[in-house]
Amino acid sequence: MQLAKIIHWLVNRWIRLACVAVLAIVVLASIFGPLVSPHRISAIDSKNTFGRPSVQHLLGTDELGRDIFTRVMAGAQLSLLISLSVLSVSIFIGVLVGAAAGYYGGWPDLILMRVTEVFLTFPSLVLAMAIAASFGPSLTNTILALSIAWWSSYARLLRAKMLEIREEHYIEAARSIGMSARRVLLRHALPNCFGPILVRATNDLGIVILFSTTLGFLGLGPQPPSPEWGLMVSTGSKYLSFAPYYAVAPGLAIFMTVLAFAILGDEIHESYRQTAQQVEGA
Repeated sequence: MQLAKIIHWLVNRWIRLACVAVLAIVVLASIFGPLVSPHRISAIDSKNTFGRPSVQHLLGTDELGRDIFTRVMAGAQLSLLISLSVLSVSIFIGVLVGAAAGYYGGWPDLILMRVTEVFLTFPSLVLAMAIAASFGPSLTNTILALSIAWWSSYARLLRAKMLEIREEHYIEAARSIGMSARRVLLRHALPNCFGPILVRATNDLGIVILFSTTLGFLGLGPQPPSPEWGLMVSTGSKYLSFAPYYAVAPGLAIFMTVLAFAILGDEIHESYRQTAQQVEGA
């Protein structure tokens, strides 16, 4: 039994280290890759179309002779930018709505949560697809569509946490000494709500990347010559019979990045849950 626990701990440890290594590579590649690569992202070489992987072009070239390795690294930068932008906007809107609904209660809670529930009714990806199709395909509209589809889950999460926190003794003490509702909310209540939000955000990073690449694959995201991963997979799928590396390279990048974020997000969530239980037990 003890041996099984040790093996389980070692396996989990190596999995966590592998996930951290994958994400470190993705982040470093997104920041420095396009800068140090000898090839430009959109440099066309009509004499070297569909070049196979080689020392000069590690992942080959595409239908216009562009270096796929350089474009995959640039795509990592784009995917991380979209994911962080979407979560930043979603958390900002969710905090405003959830904090107001949970702390003040009454008619603000009734109105705000009914609006939130309307957005929660639709699956996030379906709603994002509909919004992106309505606004038109572009990077900005992808971020906007995903943000509109995502903020409601953070609003509901923050409202639930705020309902719990507003009954705490330190909140009642702050009210009793004459602090305004706004000051109590901003200074005492909100800072204690960010733990669950950050845990949720780490889980959502990979999912947002997956959804953004799905929009790109369907032609609803950034348009050519953008090196967006979903768009590259969509274009490369037309040439699978003789240039499989074209679609496989960005596809593997999506798979490894999303998987690493998912595993680390679950680990962070579990650690936060155990810590919260220990604090409650104490």
